[in-house]
Amino acid sequence: MATSRKRPRPEATEESQAECPFTVIHPDPNEKEKKAKRRRQESEDRPLPKVLLQTSPFSPMGKFKDPDNTMDRHYLVQPTQRWMDMTRYNSFVLNGVKYWSEGFIFVANSSTIERQKNPGEPVQPKKKSDDDWVARILEIRASDEHHVYARVYWMYWPDELPQGTQDGRKHIQGRQWYHGANELIASNHMDVINVVSVTAAAAVNQWDETNEDEVQPALYWRQAFDVRSMELSSAELRCKCNRPENPDKPLFGCSNDDCKKWLHDECLIHDALVKTYKRLGSDKPHKPAPVKEEEGSEGAKRPLSPSETGAAQTAEQSIDVKPEEQQETIKLNDVEKALPATKAENTAVAVTHSEPKRRGRPRKSELNDQTTAKLYAGLFKAVILSDTSPPVLEVTDLRKNVTGGDKSWTEPLHCLICDDELQ
Repeated sequence: MATSRKRPRPEATEESQAECPFTVIHPDPNEKEKKAKRRRQESEDRPLPKVLLQTSPFSPMGKFKDPDNTMDRHYLVQPTQRWMDMTRYNSFVLNGVKYWSEGFIFVANSSTIERQKNPGEPVQPKKKSDDDWVARILEIRASDEHHVYARVYWMYWPDELPQGTQDGRKHIQGRQWYHGANELIASNHMDVINVVSVTAAAAVNQWDETNEDEVQPALYWRQAFDVRSMELSSAELRCKCNRPENPDKPLFGCSNDDCKKWLHDECLIHDALVKTYKRLGSDKPHKPAPVKEEEGSEGAKRPLSPSETGAAQTAEQSIDVKPEEQQETIKLNDVEKALPATKAENTAVAVTHSEPKRRGRPRKSELNDQTTAKLYAGLFKAVILSDTSPPVLEVTDLRKNVTGGDKSWTEPLHCLICDDELQ
């Protein structure tokens, strides 16, 4: 079972570090030693803290291997009595900004604080994970305006996915090719933070990949990460290759009512270049075909990727605090600079992973074998001209030793599933 620990803190507590005396543990409520432990503690007149259950606020559209996985987690905040003695609040105000329970927030970390200290230094290339962390507030508690804490679930930047993460049948680490620039991953990774680490409110939407009409350019999530099993929920599969969609790249839709598949631009280009290579090889010139006059009206058109600018479906924010526990908003003294929080890492017991043996025909995603996929490399290249109607493929002949034919031409795009011409 995966365990959690705090992200690395400085060896000595620094003034710039946001002090937080609380940690979260995840005991198993069905543990065999529970009864013995209860007897020991009761004999010492110390009641056993009740293990609580956090219902996950995230409901991914994709699936886990276990269909009953809800990402709910049992937990205890330690020191438990000190945490429970604090008043529970519905919101807090920091530097004039109000933050609500169940809202999303940006949280400063050591990387963002370092950039604040050295604003004049040259900008270095950085990953999204170098930016502020993103979290969803689960609960707010405070003893006074100087001691306000939030229990949170962390959102992961894809770059933060740990080694051994299970993505379908593969074990991965970090950002994958289908993750978009503004993509986050929901998790059940829980921590308590000092709210002086909060830098701003965050707008994070859930992307419903099945709804092709919703487009949202803000931060978004579609997958969830269960830190216990190190597993990602599945993403919607597209195209003939049976792979997910990168929302920053265009998709092309087939207008055939019996097909209506969404196709990756790189798969369309690859398929066309493979056919071009098979037709022309390394020495045959391209001869234009006779122009045929065509009649008829324009075919039905479908837009490009349903998510060219981002993801979809705004997740409404609601407040889930028991009426008897609701209190007035607590207001903190203004804080000039946000202090960095610590964020728990997940470490798992070492497990030897092996790819399962595959039987029968290979999956469609495996048909683009790399040993044959690039036979056209250095001989031909192509781009899709999507500003035309219908979109067309522009092929460029890179072979310098071939003469007597066109060096550039356009071809219609055809669906990789039903072979209809794309409109």
